Amino acid sequence: MPTPDRIDAVLALRSRGRFLIGRERIRLLEAVIEHGSISKAAKATGFSYKTAWDSVNAVNNLLPTPAFLTRPGGRSGGGAEVTEEGRRLIATFHRLEEKLSSISNLIAEEGMEGQEEAFLWTLGARISARNVFQTEVSQIKRWPVDVEVTLKFADERKILAVVTNDAADDLDLKPGRKVLALVKSPFIRLFTPDHAPQNSRNCFEGVVSERIDAERNSEIRLDIGFGKTLHAVAPRQTVEDMGLQVGAKAVATFDPSQVILAVN
Repeated sequence: MPTPDRIDAVLALRSRGRFLIGRERIRLLEAVIEHGSISKAAKATGFSYKTAWDSVNAVNNLLPTPAFLTRPGGRSGGGAEVTEEGRRLIATFHRLEEKLSSISNLIAEEGMEGQEEAFLWTLGARISARNVFQTEVSQIKRWPVDVEVTLKFADERKILAVVTNDAADDLDLKPGRKVLALVKSPFIRLFTPDHAPQNSRNCFEGVVSERIDAERNSEIRLDIGFGKTLHAVAPRQTVEDMGLQVGAKAVATFDPSQVILAVN
């Protein structure tokens, strides 16, 4: 009997059609380990320099601690390294793909009957928000209508989210629960440090690491430390008025009601 064609199961998490974690991103991290440089790793894997940076920043945002760090020295003189968290991610990803490969081969040999649940593992999740963080619920305050959820991430930093009581029950929110926190880029408000709102919740100071201008809007990538970045979209004139060039300090804030929560 002829050997059935192999079904290639792809493990991926996507945002706006871009990989957050997938084979290409894992290969990029492996190339960083090999070459010790983001530019060399990008060249070795066929990424542009900018795409490589977007990829590792997306992975960093999804993990509790960074998978990727840079060493001082700048684009030409510095280096890059994959952390222990990143190496665990690589190993875990390969183990998952091995399991998915076994499932796909089983489907190819025996068909879909009885394999429906296994096949669902091959489906990637699509997320419209650029800002995705893996967090842990540290505190919950219930009010008659709303629930305030405090989420811990990145070395005890916190995000505050507000959801309805029904949503909190549906998501089974409680201390220790792992939760994805998502914030769309247009919801991020930017300020210069001396004009940042006082006592604002969800307030993060950082350094502009990238600015992309279009005719009306600008996209700002803000490095907020601990390997985490925030993506914001703001009117270009506003960005110009604030002087938000690469290397400038800025403060990003967002409303707790604009944080979207997702659980497994």
